[in-house]
Formats: sequence, structure tokens, C-alpha cells
Amino acid sequence: MENMGTRVIEPLRVGGVVGDVLDNFTPTIKMNVSYNKKQVSNGHELFPSAVSSKPRVEIHDGDLRSFFTLVMTDPDVPNPSDPFLKEHLHWLVMNIPGTTDATFGKEVVSYELPKPNIGIHRYVFVLFRQKQRRVMFPSNILSRDQFNTREFAIENDLGLPVAAVFFNAQRETAARRR
Repeated sequence: MENMGTRVIEPLRVGGVVGDVLDNFTPTIKMNVSYNKKQVSNGHELFPSAVSSKPRVEIHDGDLRSFFTLVMTDPDVPNPSDPFLKEHLHWLVMNIPGTTDATFGKEVVSYELPKPNIGIHRYVFVLFRQKQRRVMFPSNILSRDQFNTREFAIENDLGLPVAAVFFNAQRETAARRR
């Protein structure tokens, strides 16, 4: 598992996800994120038009008695050189049973499609193992802007992440869509 952990965490360090969004952690759970059967890989670019619908997020470990929280954020809002609104919360799902996918969890904040205006933005999926099933209400999230994944994890007693992956996206022009 250590080799897998190093192989998975290194692109997160290089991409600045570890540091900007997360503290250093050791991945212990296998999570697959895909849009229309296209797997999300660390640092790869996806067009906003390709991520307009909610992704499929599968958890391949744990069991039906273990629960997970999924957070998707953009740490580069409004632009990567001056991200003063970071992080922007794009999606929050809690109580996802192990060995299932995000559709089995409770969507606390609905999926918002990425709409980068300036520069290349990182979109980060972070998975936490919950200590138990939790009740959370959308009203607890005051704003999608200036969301803080670290603070959220502390406030909800989630500890360090067990998995994470990110992709890059930038504004699509008509020429880029062809």
C-alpha cells in the first residue's frame, strides 16, 4: 500500500493540492472518479463541457458499515494568481457507504459544474472516512465561496483524507471546442 500511497500522493504534492487544500496524508482507500466513463487522473485537463453533469464517484474499499464524506472544491477562485475566494465548494456528499458510489450518500450541497473564467483551475475531489453516520444540513454551509476543506474536516471530526484526485480545467472558447 505504501507504494500505491506514494504514487497517488506525489501528483497531489506537485499540483499543489497538498499544501493549498490538504495536509500531507497517506491514501488508504481506492476511489475512482469518472465523467461519462472517462476516468479523472491527477493533473489531467478536462473541458468544462465534459464535466457538466455530476461525476460517478466509486469507493472500492471499506464495507457497508463504513461511511465516507466526499468534498469537491476549486482552490483557484476567482483566478489562480489571486485566489482570494478560495476554496469554492462544488459538491458535498456525506454518509456514502463503503464499496458503493456517491449516489448512495446524502447530497448536502448539490453538484455545481466547473466554470473557470481566468486561468487554469484545479478541481479537487477529497474523500474522508467518517467515524460514524452523520447528520448535516445544507444550512451549516454558509457559502460555497471561501469554503475550507481543512476546517470542514476538523469541525466534522473527519481526520485526514483517505483519498484525493484532481483535474485541471480552463475556460473553453469556441475554437477549443472543435
